[in-house]
Amino acid sequence: MVKIDQIVLPDFPLLLAPMEDVSDPPFRVVCKENGADLVYTEFISSEGLVKDTEKCRRRLTIFGEERPVGVQIFGGDEDKLAMAARIVDMTQPDLLDINFGCPIKGIVNRGAGSGVLKNIDLMVRLTEACVKATHLPVTVKTRLGWDEDSKNIEVVAERLQDVGIKALAIHGRTRCQLYKGQANWDLIGKVKNNPRIKIPIFGNGDIDSPEKALAYKNRYGIDGIMIGRAAIGYPWIFREVRHYINTGELLPGPNLAERVAACKLQLSKSIEWRGAQMGIFAMRKHMTTYLKGLPEFQEFRKRLVSAVVHEEIEQVLDEILLAYDGFEFENKPIELVNYHENCAL
Repeated sequence: MVKIDQIVLPDFPLLLAPMEDVSDPPFRVVCKENGADLVYTEFISSEGLVKDTEKCRRRLTIFGEERPVGVQIFGGDEDKLAMAARIVDMTQPDLLDINFGCPIKGIVNRGAGSGVLKNIDLMVRLTEACVKATHLPVTVKTRLGWDEDSKNIEVVAERLQDVGIKALAIHGRTRCQLYKGQANWDLIGKVKNNPRIKIPIFGNGDIDSPEKALAYKNRYGIDGIMIGRAAIGYPWIFREVRHYINTGELLPGPNLAERVAACKLQLSKSIEWRGAQMGIFAMRKHMTTYLKGLPEFQEFRKRLVSAVVHEEIEQVLDEILLAYDGFEFENKPIELVNYHENCAL
């Protein structure tokens, strides 16, 4: 087993990465249903929490079936980040995570996310302020460094552990790489194998198959992996990775009935969380992604994205089940979407 403070996870846990405009409560529930061991909220602005904005309050929502779940916050001001940590504490998630990895210009220019990688002393102070402000275990997600000349993750890991974090997730790119090129896991492995490091180290970046997950587990010795882009439109990646690690056998991909069931579950949770109108609107992109690969699907797609009543959507989904009875999806490599082109900030 792997422990994050008092949180007990299975051996080699599989984590759903926090992703803006993706990892909302409905999607997190679907990923948990399909084998994710720990999930995280979309990142939440510390300034927004302090100002009590509706958007930030809404992002603190947690469904019971998601647990264990971490709330992720970001910010570049020690006092506001500490205040935000205290606010999160009151909502009683399982842990608090700090985002030091988001590479988007708007976040970086505010001195937050991976912008903090330019000032490691500030990163340490921000982290320590959160640790002191909350009773929750504090974890961090970050990158290797700002650019090729400042890959300082080995020093960062030691210093953050020293001020009290309970786990560290590392994305194998620098900020300047964004999501381009291949993730470098060698430094992640060095952090994990540093004898001074006692906390769990989770690797993140380019995990898009069960085979790669097992290979990286064996090669780098990490405690678990965090999966992000490969789960978008394909939450079954978690169960496939777990099964392959346990048995060495590849599971077949989800059939049509499983895909429709995922649509229905996420739709019902989306409506529960957002209300009927906004819940249905938010689900349109997900439903068509789950059902991608069905031939001559244009008419059904049009009906799915134009329906405005829950029952109508369920009826269309049931019709799809009948119309494509016996259809077998082609097992193709999971496509790593260009995340920030698909997610509005």
